Amino acid sequence: MNHIIDPVKRRGLTTGKIHIKRNVWLGANVAVLTGATIGENSIVAANSVVTKDIPANVIVAGNPAKIIKEIKI
Repeated sequence: MNHIIDPVKRRGLTTGKIHIKRNVWLGANVAVLTGATIGENSIVAANSVVTKDIPANVIVAGNPAKIIKEIKI
């Protein structure tokens, strides 16, 4: 969770690192939550929300993003 719970500080967010590996394609309006890694050659469909690590060579979609197809390389 990256929303600050304390009502006095609630107007901010806590941030963290994400890791996007080589040749990743992110569709329009994709959200990647902190701590997630997106594997090499993967595709994230438009409007998806990446909540956990995505392996290499897959296509993911949805909220939360789930694997819908493997990419054969």
